[in-house]
Amino acid sequence: MLNYLDFDYSEDEQGYGSFEAMASTQPAQVAAVRQEMAQVLDWAFAAFPGLRAPLDEGGEWDFHVQGQQEWAASEVLDYDEQTRQFSARLAPAGPPRCTVTLSLTGSAQFCDAFRQRFLPD
Repeated sequence: MLNYLDFDYSEDEQGYGSFEAMASTQPAQVAAVRQEMAQVLDWAFAAFPGLRAPLDEGGEWDFHVQGQQEWAASEVLDYDEQTRQFSARLAPAGPPRCTVTLSLTGSAQFCDAFRQRFLPD
């Protein structure tokens, strides 16, 4: 069962499917998100061994992972009615927001197996 990764599915005109998930968490949840990504990739490597390659090069499945961290600081705005202008100051930045995306592409056979394993009805 996956708690952080929620996959969306799309299909191209050649019948290849794509599953994409994004998780955006606080640093404390990063290890759990990475464990879920590893669970998905471990399954794919085990279920379709030696078949990972770009689909246009004859592969059965492929994947792409990307990560990003963003820091945000609130901006406090004050309005002076005498000068009719705003002044702004930044509050201290909070902890980073950690975002990862995991995309898997595959043949119809791969997509069917993926659905059965990770997207039960």
